Amino acid sequence: MISRVIGFEKGFPLSNGNHFETYEVMLPKLNRFDLVVKNLAVSINPVDTKLRQTGKGTPQPHVLGFDSVGIVTQVGSEVSSIEIGDRVVFAGTTKRFGSYSESQVVDSRIVAKLPNGFSTDEAAAMPLTFLTAYELLFEKMKLVPEENQNNGAILIINGAGGVGSMATQLAKWAGLTVITTASRKESKEWSEKMGADHVIDHHKDLTKQLKKINYNSLPYIMILHSTDRYFDEMSDLLEPFGHLGSIVESSKDLNIAKLKNKSGSFDWEYMFAKTDYDYNIASQGEILALMIHLLQEKKIKSTLTKIIPGFSPDVFYQAHQFVEENNMIGKLVVHY
Repeated sequence: MISRVIGFEKGFPLSNGNHFETYEVMLPKLNRFDLVVKNLAVSINPVDTKLRQTGKGTPQPHVLGFDSVGIVTQVGSEVSSIEIGDRVVFAGTTKRFGSYSESQVVDSRIVAKLPNGFSTDEAAAMPLTFLTAYELLFEKMKLVPEENQNNGAILIINGAGGVGSMATQLAKWAGLTVITTASRKESKEWSEKMGADHVIDHHKDLTKQLKKINYNSLPYIMILHSTDRYFDEMSDLLEPFGHLGSIVESSKDLNIAKLKNKSGSFDWEYMFAKTDYDYNIASQGEILALMIHLLQEKKIKSTLTKIIPGFSPDVFYQAHQFVEENNMIGKLVVHY
């Protein structure tokens, strides 16, 4: 089966710096757990723009895109819970062509069925950030993934970002007091909309601001921006036996010894680790099923704020430019 895709080859920019071009690719033969999905809408994540800039990712042509909602058109021999015609949501993998495509092959174990009547665009905005936030909170930090079954406070640096927005909502649902950082008026308001109890300014002394709201230390801290900048201060703020987590690669060695005498844990979270290493990948489909349930019950809300219609190199380049401006609040979705 042939699919039309929007991809690029490193070093061959089109007009105005746009590397994207339309290609036709042959989809691979289905494995026993695979699906073919006709994509309806995809969201643009910061990782997409970074991969375009570096040229890393799937083989040339590079076909980016992770988050998607689509309709199943074919199923593998051992797919039992999903049928042709079902609408599914997923966050994809780094190992295959991405969702900037009319159709793609996806492992059925990392998708969840989307109920009738549920917004395609709202769902497409969420999988990667929801999975990242969930795995860091409940798999790495060992919080209980149930409503109001946890206590204590969490500090989320860059709370208005995509992962921060989901982490704020999930931490509140789980019972924590949530402190986030934001600097612009609109990002502070967004963080409060997501449920933050306190919003402090990451351009000012965080330790002093925390003391003003009666926090000298915290059991849970997420660094979702500039790990190098915040690691030392956050290590000092961490409670004994606490969890300090990050999703942002460090450009230098981190002094993990700072956590030793507190028995503190440092937790890396990388959502693609499971599919990169074929590790417990079915858990991602289960987590996305929870996401849908929480959305239906209005325990959390979609972070969708902008939709761009169309399927062309210009549309995807425009979407990348919006994200690269670093002023986006919420998530941008391209609707095919």
